[in-house]
Amino acid sequence: MTASSVTPDDLDIVLAALANAHRRAIVHALGLQPYSISQLAELRELSLPAIHKHLAILENARLIRRRKTGRTTYLTLDRQSLRSLQGWLAGFHTYWGTDAESLANYEEFLTGNPSGTTPPTSTAIEESS
Repeated sequence: MTASSVTPDDLDIVLAALANAHRRAIVHALGLQPYSISQLAELRELSLPAIHKHLAILENARLIRRRKTGRTTYLTLDRQSLRSLQGWLAGFHTYWGTDAESLANYEEFLTGNPSGTTPPTSTAIEESS
């Protein structure tokens, strides 16, 4: 999943996975270093069945990867899905800013006038005729 090939379904899956506080904390922790499943369960104070449920959702969203070393499974963050989400969010950066900028953007959207100049009124057009 690359930023240019993000589908609405991909975004739905990633955003749904990140909608839970435990899963966001797991993603944050894995962004700092790899953890084993039992370490993550202890870190989040979750039972093993509960952590496995969260990990399955994160794997389905392609946010984490498993690597088995001996009998221990280590998890790492797969940053590509987050980059795809970041790329999608970057498309909105022109609409973010101060409240005044947001209102100006909304006015441009409503008027269909992206240049930011005020469109001529009907009286100005009539006077020039």
